[in-house]
Amino acid sequence: MKKFTILFVLFALPILAYLFFASGVNNFAKLPTITPQVKNLNSFSSFNGKPLQFKDKITILMFYGDNINVMEGNAFNLNEKIYDKNYNFNDFQFVAIAKDGQQQAAKDLLAELSITTDIVKWNFGFASAEAIQELFHSLETNLSLNEDLANTHAFIIDKNGSLRGRKGEDDHSKIENYGYNTSSVGELNNVMDDDVKVILAEYRLALKKYNK
Repeated sequence: MKKFTILFVLFALPILAYLFFASGVNNFAKLPTITPQVKNLNSFSSFNGKPLQFKDKITILMFYGDNINVMEGNAFNLNEKIYDKNYNFNDFQFVAIAKDGQQQAAKDLLAELSITTDIVKWNFGFASAEAIQELFHSLETNLSLNEDLANTHAFIIDKNGSLRGRKGEDDHSKIENYGYNTSSVGELNNVMDDDVKVILAEYRLALKKYNK
């Protein structure tokens, strides 16, 4: 009995303590607000004419600009690592921003994505170069659009239209998380996936409290 107790203290207790504290982080952490109010999507048109909006949606926002074909690999990375795991959440959506004239390229990309997944929560918003720049600048990040009005980063926008992420540098990843680099599968797996889980858990908890 004494031997069993010693073994429990040496091996099992540290594991239980780790699980307890890890669970506490997941349950109580909130993803910081980076920019309180991002510009709305009123000036962007969609395929079906349905208005695009951030309000009451948890949005993954991307900028594919004037050459969607170049961003195809990024779209597949994000689709596999983030979208597939979360699109069943009722208020979850993807919004990719592109320049007017890229409608056919967007349809072609969605057709490829639909081979392996249900693209019901994928949306495209089309507008002028000026409107795209205004939306991107409203994020107030340290990033910029390239010559094609595109950026490889994806951004988490909450139901109030605020940009969420990790302020400054994270002690573990050493990544500034205004957005998440979709060229890096490691960053999507190890950083963005965790942050999406946190914000979804936040709203699930709020919904449970409301229902009670």
